[in-house]
Amino acid sequence: MSLETLPARHARYRRNDLALVFEERRLTHAELDARTNRAANALRGLGLDPGDRLGLLLDNSVELLELYLAAMKSGIVVVPLSPLLRAEGLLNLLLDAGVAALVASERLVPEVDAIHGRLGLPDDRILAAESSYRALTDAASPEPPPPAGLTRDDPYDIVYSSGTTGEPKGIVHTHGIREAYGTGFASSFRVHPESIVLHAGSLVFNGAFVTLMPAIYLGCAYVLLPSFDAAATLEALARERVTHVMLVPSQIVALLQHDDFDEARLPHLEMVGSVGAPLLLEHKQELIRRLPGRFYELYGLTEGLITILDRDDAGRKTASVGVPPPLYELRIVGPDGADLPPGEVGEIVGRGPITTPGYHGRPDLTARALVDGWLHSGDLGWLDEDGFLHLADRKKDLVISGGVNVFPRDIEEVAIRHPDVLDVAVFGVPDERWGESPVAAVRLRPGATAGAGDVRDWINERVQARYQRVREVVVRDEFPLSVSGKTLRRIIRDEYLGDAIRYAP
Repeated sequence: MSLETLPARHARYRRNDLALVFEERRLTHAELDARTNRAANALRGLGLDPGDRLGLLLDNSVELLELYLAAMKSGIVVVPLSPLLRAEGLLNLLLDAGVAALVASERLVPEVDAIHGRLGLPDDRILAAESSYRALTDAASPEPPPPAGLTRDDPYDIVYSSGTTGEPKGIVHTHGIREAYGTGFASSFRVHPESIVLHAGSLVFNGAFVTLMPAIYLGCAYVLLPSFDAAATLEALARERVTHVMLVPSQIVALLQHDDFDEARLPHLEMVGSVGAPLLLEHKQELIRRLPGRFYELYGLTEGLITILDRDDAGRKTASVGVPPPLYELRIVGPDGADLPPGEVGEIVGRGPITTPGYHGRPDLTARALVDGWLHSGDLGWLDEDGFLHLADRKKDLVISGGVNVFPRDIEEVAIRHPDVLDVAVFGVPDERWGESPVAAVRLRPGATAGAGDVRDWINERVQARYQRVREVVVRDEFPLSVSGKTLRRIIRDEYLGDAIRYAP
């Protein structure tokens, strides 16, 4: 028994219940199961066998979701790719994954055409989702595909890291891992078969599986938006009587700032989760105040280390990111690998049912990340006396100023308290005297009266130590975001240094 049985189960026992909402389309479990069968049979008809890899360069769509389900039935391994990728970056990942076929949204076909000759795929294995792929699936049988003979250890997908902290790596998830996503997160977030789950971000982001898999496991109604828009998301939450939604911090900030955000319009909402990056304390406290008893926070890596701040702990442990769920383990270790006592900052390591078996084709990277079964995160944090995890920062984001470790997150938590600051990202830049100095990029609220120098002085008056003072504050209209909605601090830093060089006397 594996994931392949779930769509058919729901089609049998809940055939007329709502399974999927996307724009104007509303599919029952029976209809979605038939579409999934057609997709699986079409892929097998192309000559793809279990274990072959299928690239997915798709915007949010019914096609993307049905291909996720078809992979469960066919044994084909899906490789979801960011629609923000352009030709050369796309080529590198497709070649690294060794895809046997590719399905792309029509608008992204020019990017594929630019690399077609170097990709080495037959023409009939490069499919445009809205035309050639749809024609292929429409002609395929709606009957169940031949059994793939899958086990929990067979690979289900390869998810590439965003590359925000180094070269992208293909993270392998097995059918058993995705099953554990379904059972574990359903329990942690109190999802039930009658739940209505909404997803507003990119479905190729691994964080999407945090609520997608519980919905697939339990047969919930799943509301998928084409993309995130604050007004459209608030309208869908109310219209569809959504019970569970997972968002990234930038999306939460946008909702909190929107004029239509009114908790009275969301009486059915049972869970608002934050994932993908730390949610600054100021925003976390506002969300808890405005939607009491409904906030959860997930800290984790795509590689499979997680903690969860439960709604019942969020009020008393707001500054933390929670504890590992049942069956998971967490440690804080020093440079020598020894466990550190509560209160001391070290590297976060952990293991559990969703820990990856490794990186695709990279045993060297796997050996560095997985040591004796423990996943080394590269993140820094500390445990309080109750065992709750508090984040410090990523090792690679650490600023070393005058030989002292400066955590950008500590400065960000101060800066966000300024009444005119809506969002902030702190990063280190070269400094002739100190080696590195922190700089803060900020987005200001509409109608803000403070300038960059005012914000800089305000921050520097309130940080706990002299070495945390920022050298400069730069004001930006927007922050660059990854496909998952995560702020790309590295790009802000690179653009800042580029401007500094361009205008240097």
